[in-house]
Amino acid sequence: MYKWILPSLSEVLAANHINMAVGSSAKAERQWRLSIAVTEKLLLNTLTRTSPSPKDQKNNNRGLVLAAPAPVFSQLKLIHNLETITFTAKPFNPLALMPFQMPTVVESEIETSTNEAILPLLAADPLGKEQFCLVFTPKFQLVLVLAENENGEKVFSFSFEPEIVQQAWKILGARVMMVNPDEFTYLAELVQEYCDDVTPDFRILMEFSQLLLAEFPEEEDKSLRGYGGQEEKDNNEEIDNSSFPEYSQGAMPSCHRSDVELLQAFAHEVRTPLATIRTVTRMLLKHKDLPANVMKRLEMIDRECTEQIDRMELLFRAAELETSTSTNTVGSQLAPMCLEQVLKQSIPRWQQAASRRNLTLDVVLPQKLPTVVSNPNMLDRVLTNLIENFTRSLPAGSQIQVHVIPAGNQLKLQLLPQINDEDTATAASCTPPIRKAIGQLLMFQPETGTISLNLAATKHLFQAIGGKLIVRQRPQQGEVMTVFLPLNSVEDSAITVGMERLKGERLA
Repeated sequence: MYKWILPSLSEVLAANHINMAVGSSAKAERQWRLSIAVTEKLLLNTLTRTSPSPKDQKNNNRGLVLAAPAPVFSQLKLIHNLETITFTAKPFNPLALMPFQMPTVVESEIETSTNEAILPLLAADPLGKEQFCLVFTPKFQLVLVLAENENGEKVFSFSFEPEIVQQAWKILGARVMMVNPDEFTYLAELVQEYCDDVTPDFRILMEFSQLLLAEFPEEEDKSLRGYGGQEEKDNNEEIDNSSFPEYSQGAMPSCHRSDVELLQAFAHEVRTPLATIRTVTRMLLKHKDLPANVMKRLEMIDRECTEQIDRMELLFRAAELETSTSTNTVGSQLAPMCLEQVLKQSIPRWQQAASRRNLTLDVVLPQKLPTVVSNPNMLDRVLTNLIENFTRSLPAGSQIQVHVIPAGNQLKLQLLPQINDEDTATAASCTPPIRKAIGQLLMFQPETGTISLNLAATKHLFQAIGGKLIVRQRPQQGEVMTVFLPLNSVEDSAITVGMERLKGERLA
């Protein structure tokens, strides 16, 4: 049931299941302020890159903003290039129902700012208590809402989905029709100009995410020191035979819940349009009569969408672990699985991704891989994320070796750069890549411009799927990453130990 005769914007977004559950009103307000600041930067960047059409040049408008209870942007460039409509319930001007009989004061205000206008809301309308911003441009559409839920706590929501933004506009349009019908036709035509053939561009969403994450206050993350900051020295070969601790919420580093929940919401918003693009692409790929070069490009789009969807899924899962209060849910997802099948599907993708960065990736496997205990749905994504982060830290032309070998009652998967004798001195002088902490879960690598999960979050994911990650900085090799996965049974452990001994005898 709606609170009033017309639903509010928060009710529209809640009906589409994109409300964010926030621990406190202060955190929701902070998310609202950060998102408004990022949207302003995104609009400035978009206006810089976009050439205005002849109609835009004539009207001096390159976008439309509907906001309440006051204008949200302060940059003069945006004020001059965007038409802004502000909705407010205070004060309510009864003469607004007769727009051609406006007081002198109102007329003077309109003359001084031709790109801004004010439309009233009825005093009883619950929308008057919400803060919102709808943005319409030729490149993207966006809705942001800050409102109170039924418990009196503020909740922040946002969406780039054109369908949801259109629903939000229809709710506003119905109010304009009810309170100020003479303005509805003009406003509806204006909105329609920016709504023709606008589909979400994942590059816009990625830019929004990078700007959003850059707005978080910079905090020291001690877990990054061994991941490229201060070196964690270890020159000895290591086999970890310790038991694998069960995932414990209290054992993990504390995170600012607002950062985590905002990351969850963003990951969801990115996955949705990418999934739509991939679905359309795969429908086109079914047409066998397309030229070969078109098919090749469609396959490239499909691959890129899949990689980004998997990356967003991993970010979402990492954030979910930080907010989850149940340990049984994670543990119940662990099951015996055939690692050989996973690697056969993953290794070609890893090698292809490495070759695109001018890297060589070799995988050394035993003759028979034992059964391990892990999460079948997440292991491939977590390993792929680890290898991608590892390859991004190496210069072009590097070689990487992935060794999969038995290690007692565990299976060890180790990533290390392949160093030749003549390259030893060069390797010893190499410095680890610079990684900058962003919030509590992410890190930014300035050399490549990539954002990924930090070491603490990555270790957290491996623990959640039954494994363990160790990162060492070795003077003669550089960064070495080792993953341990538990074997399924004592029998598997005995088999792998026997295989390891047999292999050693052959080498001897």
